[in-house]
Amino acid sequence: MPAAKKGDRVQVHYTGTFPDGEQFDTSRGAEPLEFVLGEGTLIPGFEKCLVGMSPGDTKTVTIPPEDAYGERSEASVATVERDRLPDDIAPELGMMLQLTTEDGQVAHAFIAEVTETEVTLDANHPLAGRELVFEISLEAIL
Repeated sequence: MPAAKKGDRVQVHYTGTFPDGEQFDTSRGAEPLEFVLGEGTLIPGFEKCLVGMSPGDTKTVTIPPEDAYGERSEASVATVERDRLPDDIAPELGMMLQLTTEDGQVAHAFIAEVTETEVTLDANHPLAGRELVFEISLEAIL
């Protein structure tokens, strides 16, 4: 049976949990996730663990932050005055905002804290700094 290698288009099903068992994502109950292995579409630790798997194989892997979404960076957290937000935005905890940086790049941040006068924005990925556990099943090599 063929083994998955860099450059292969693959289909996988997965369930992602934290080490305590809390589930944060799954493809089960939907179409399998399809991508080209090694293109960097997914986090490095997820792609690496597929190399050498054959269709029908299932494995559970624990991926450290450095092979997932990286460590949290306090430099990616900023507190701004509420009046700097557009008037049509009523800030709520957890709300995702699209921002334009000083150099014109688009960035995303979620609202981590709201007070009467300030809003704390966090541009870290929500899973940054977290160890992730994935049960991955290789469904097909296309």
